Amino acid sequence: MTATPTPFDAGLPAAPSTPPPLAINQPSATATNAEKPTILHLGDDIRWNHGLYAELQRKFHVERSYSMGREEFKKALVERKWGDFVGMYRPFWNTGGEMGNWDGELISLLPKSCKIYASAGAGFDWVDTKTMGENGIIYCNAATSCTESVVDLAIIHLLSTYRALPWSFLAARSGSPSDFHTANQTIASVTHNPNNSILGIVGLGRIGARLAWKAATAFEMRVWYHDVVQFPERETGIPGGAKFCETLEELLANADCVVLCTPFDGSVLLSSPQFDQFKFGSRLVNIARGKLVDEDALVKAMDEGRISAAGLDVHADEPHVNMRLAERRNVLVTSHTAGASVESHVGFERLGMENLLGWLERGREGTVSAVNLASLREG
Repeated sequence: MTATPTPFDAGLPAAPSTPPPLAINQPSATATNAEKPTILHLGDDIRWNHGLYAELQRKFHVERSYSMGREEFKKALVERKWGDFVGMYRPFWNTGGEMGNWDGELISLLPKSCKIYASAGAGFDWVDTKTMGENGIIYCNAATSCTESVVDLAIIHLLSTYRALPWSFLAARSGSPSDFHTANQTIASVTHNPNNSILGIVGLGRIGARLAWKAATAFEMRVWYHDVVQFPERETGIPGGAKFCETLEELLANADCVVLCTPFDGSVLLSSPQFDQFKFGSRLVNIARGKLVDEDALVKAMDEGRISAAGLDVHADEPHVNMRLAERRNVLVTSHTAGASVESHVGFERLGMENLLGWLERGREGTVSAVNLASLREG
């Protein structure tokens, strides 16, 4: 008797309760394991893309590390437990990462044969992609697979900053008639529609551009953005266009709501000097990385009214959430789940395998989502 699918799995193939019949190291009819290059599969079994995984097994000899701690993983690398593998595959962000950050120490232990690492997830602040590139290893993320999920939650956070959703939700959930009555009678005087206000996006990559399109289409928001370069072709794809701000200061001084969609490069983006540049009473949404924001400075900016509301899916000290922010009724906090959907996971699995198969066929030109080609040392 099969289990009833959960709502989150509706319309998608259910994950098998036992591993699929394909053997992990199943010999190919055209090549023996000794003739095939080896890849190391980190973490759990795949759940959805079994046909593509079979293709991966035909082209590669697949070794498995499953889940292990950092010291055990380092010992296995030193002992060459998995041989001279050419690549690594991590289909899920919540397994296979128990060895911690991929820093210089860990990268130095990889065999010289390793040339590609295809991993789930959009952010890559946990991996030193520059050092990987300098060691001849292409790092591929899977940002395109979770774009819709991330943007949809960003929209929820954006709306929450305009419409006081945390306050209304908590008042209703409290069961207190007094709290309900206060919210019911008061919220209308302090909330606004987002229509025609300026949405300031920091980082007009895939996620930023998709957010801009949805916000402009659904809510008629005017889009301004700041990035290291201008993207004229993306500007024209947004209803009403988008205004490029050469400086972050220009964006902060004019936006009614600022959304962070930029990677974390190792330094804080918003601290007291930047919050002082925000338009008074504006809003902040962060669906990028928590360490981009100095949370003490954000608390101060909210105390002063400089920031009137915030939506935070990511936090500076995860899994610890800053309670001076979380306990405010004008702040929506979620648990770094913007990209967390079944559709994202299906895409993570698929994109990682497509990167590996493309690399095998055409080298760096065959990769779909490499992020460190600028620092790649080939040879």
